[in-house]
Amino acid sequence: MAAPLVVPGAGPGGRAPTVAVLAGGLSHERDVSLRSGRRVAEALRGTGAEVTVHDVDADLVPALRQLRPDVVWPLLHGATGEDGSVRDVVRMLGLHLLGSGPRASRLAWSKPVAKTVMARAGVATPEHMALPQALFRELGARPVLDLVVEHLGLPLVVKPSRGGSALGVTLVASRDELAGAMVECFSYCGTALVERAVVGTEVAVSVLDTGTGPVALPAVEIVTDGPYDYDARYNPGRTEYFVPARLDATAQAAVAELAIAVHTTLGLRHLSRTDLVVDDDGVPWFLEVNVAPGMTETSLLPQAVEAAGHDLGAVYRALVDAAASGA
Repeated sequence: MAAPLVVPGAGPGGRAPTVAVLAGGLSHERDVSLRSGRRVAEALRGTGAEVTVHDVDADLVPALRQLRPDVVWPLLHGATGEDGSVRDVVRMLGLHLLGSGPRASRLAWSKPVAKTVMARAGVATPEHMALPQALFRELGARPVLDLVVEHLGLPLVVKPSRGGSALGVTLVASRDELAGAMVECFSYCGTALVERAVVGTEVAVSVLDTGTGPVALPAVEIVTDGPYDYDARYNPGRTEYFVPARLDATAQAAVAELAIAVHTTLGLRHLSRTDLVVDDDGVPWFLEVNVAPGMTETSLLPQAVEAAGHDLGAVYRALVDAAASGA
């Protein structure tokens, strides 16, 4: 891991690289994005990089046209940051993008699509279905939900088909809880992903590629008193993390292999974070992948970087230099 992350002494043309960090936006995850942007900008400045931070508004395109930064790093959570649209704009401006391109981002952004692609590639993923809100208006909620329980059983996980930070996610233990979970989910997205809950150890595996191929960081095990929801993710104290995860060597290798398979199969670049559950038999189950992982003080990728013995600023700079070189 160490060799690919060596930080060169200077950026393109023998000078410090210029980096435009995109943070904010109008999604439900705006605050998390702003916190991620501030922390990444601070770490990069510590390596000598020249960093500006930009919100996603009417001033963004003119600012990027004027600055012509060496690299644009979207740290946007939610639709525009992860659905490929802002990344399309960066590409149209002829600028180097850090992270996955527009097409791969669109694949990863849609959880049902990503799960279908990975299932076809032979990766285990919980049985699931995608149910748009319009379906319930046409067929009625009760008969559809009864069928869901008959087909998938209980417990279930209900989550928005697009989105992150566990917003709108509910673990459903009984049939009576399902309707409320669907209402909560539809407040964030018009389509719900309903999947069979897998009991086991919840882990996240981050993957980095600084130009020499994808490398999996140590798995982070997540233990919460209650659901791993938005509050548990971003407010210290509610969640306990174990890095590396308390898995045996075989399971550690399996989750690393799965995360790299997701990263490569979906055509992701530079960084990603795969969320999964390892069941009692040691089998890892793919849940979803994030092309713009959180970078806050409680986020999982920074924890994994530090557990691997690397300096955050050095890693971020290595990613910037890889993006600036077109890798």
